[in-house]
Amino acid sequence: MSAAPKSGSAKGDAKVLSMQEIVKDLLITAFITFPILVPIVAIRTQLDQGVLTWHTRYWLALSLAAAVVAGRALLHIFVWNPRAAASLDVSASAKSTAPRTNWGEKLGPYVAPGLLAFGILLPILAHIGHAIGIEIPNFGELRLIDLAGYILIYIMLGWGLNVVVGLAGLLDLGYVAFYAVGAYSYALLSTVYFPRWFGSGVIPFAFYITFPVAGLLAALWGVILGFPVLRLRGDYLAIVTLAFGEIIRLVLINWFSFTSGPQGINVPKLTFFGLKFRDEPGGFADFFHIPFDRIHSYIFLYYMIFVLALATYFITKKLRRLPIGRAWEALREDEIACRSLGINTTTTKLTAFATGAMFGGFAGSFFAARQGFVSPESFVYIESALILAIVVLGGLGSQIGIVFSATFIMGSFEIFREMDFLKAVLPAGTEPIQFRMIAVGLAMVLMMLFRPRGFVTKREPTVYLKESKAISGDLVAEGHG
Repeated sequence: MSAAPKSGSAKGDAKVLSMQEIVKDLLITAFITFPILVPIVAIRTQLDQGVLTWHTRYWLALSLAAAVVAGRALLHIFVWNPRAAASLDVSASAKSTAPRTNWGEKLGPYVAPGLLAFGILLPILAHIGHAIGIEIPNFGELRLIDLAGYILIYIMLGWGLNVVVGLAGLLDLGYVAFYAVGAYSYALLSTVYFPRWFGSGVIPFAFYITFPVAGLLAALWGVILGFPVLRLRGDYLAIVTLAFGEIIRLVLINWFSFTSGPQGINVPKLTFFGLKFRDEPGGFADFFHIPFDRIHSYIFLYYMIFVLALATYFITKKLRRLPIGRAWEALREDEIACRSLGINTTTTKLTAFATGAMFGGFAGSFFAARQGFVSPESFVYIESALILAIVVLGGLGSQIGIVFSATFIMGSFEIFREMDFLKAVLPAGTEPIQFRMIAVGLAMVLMMLFRPRGFVTKREPTVYLKESKAISGDLVAEGHG
């Protein structure tokens, strides 16, 4: 594939390509793209009744190749054409003379309170909409509340990983390991050890007892991971953390006598301080003398994770303003300068790993209590990639940005489940949800092109002189710890 037109002078004037050169470039693009897609997309093997059969989908490879060629043609027309760029520059200079209103700065102070109010009122609004017949298509009252709670789990995980990646600048690709530690801590303590030590009467209260223990155990594993990687930076640190996440997953699969292996563990679900959400004597509805309804458990689970996520938000925000938070940011900006200032980088890194892991453990224990079942399949590498994508798309160090990115990514997964109309054009047996990761990858590419600093590019300074002013994300280092 030929290279894009490059700047030919100090002024940045690009070489003008003729129509014949553009057509030649597009043909070369097609001849390179289609052979690459043939073994990946066009050729498909399928096991039919014990016999391996060969299926071809050349039309799909041709369609994707045509899409690539069309995209490159649009780049030639709108991006690499110097005349279009010059016209854009003229229009931009004309607009620069007019006064501009920065709506982002004006609306910024109201975003967090607005999200808080929306989070509190969401179940109420969903119930009112269901009562009067106004609902999102294919999203009933129960499903909407359940999806909101599911998104809040990933918001909490994103805020936890933001301590490690966004504040301390330590690239962690194995964060799902702490998520798994929290989930299995609750599973094993509530089903094996607590009933053995305290009797079966403790089971309804197991979550409230094991929740802090799960966070502490995850923090301990964060310190265990931190010690071997104290001298590692950048890509080497990412590889080691990725290996740590895979080691935890393989241990969960193969240590059958301890974790039940791939079979997983059935765990007691979260109760209202001992009251089960069941239609039985002594249950939640019977205790409060109200009719039994499944929505009670959904609303309680939603508000529980909402409170936990809110506590994560305020704790991490407070930590950022403390000396340890400023040490994390100093480590992110420049580790050598951080050492020269007398900051102990060993304890700084360990506290970042332990703090981020603790919040991951909290989220994992709630996930286990919410699902009532845990298995190693819930803690694969793709979960770590999704959480990291949430942090990057939201903006490193930005807590509000993580809310938007988590809602976009996890919400889009549910939207793909409802795209049944795509089955008419997709091959037989192909589900639209299988393309959800393509959407996430495309969002990452577009974000890196147009907003490389994430959804929220402004940062509030940790300390300031006289007046607090938001600073651009361009002034924040990427972090190479």
